[in-house]
Amino acid sequence: MMNKYGLISKVLCVEGKRDELSSILAKGTQNMQGCESYVIAKDVTNHDAIWITEIWETKAAHQASLSLPSVQQAILEGRPMIAEFAQRTETQPL
Repeated sequence: MMNKYGLISKVLCVEGKRDELSSILAKGTQNMQGCESYVIAKDVTNHDAIWITEIWETKAAHQASLSLPSVQQAILEGRPMIAEFAQRTETQPL
């Protein structure tokens, strides 16, 4: 049995760009092979922050997703709206 791979990330957005960035990420991360869950959530205490929670079949599946054209496009479009990657934690979903 392979170990699943998880990531939980807090992203600080450029002021006023949270909804736009969330939309770009949601569109660009559909249909990623090996991705069991990709949830984008608004931080209720910071209007310029989002949390991204990911569950992958394997760490390799996550790595492979980074080269998908749709993900590359989301990175290109979204990068100017990211002020900081504030927190990133790797997890092992059970």
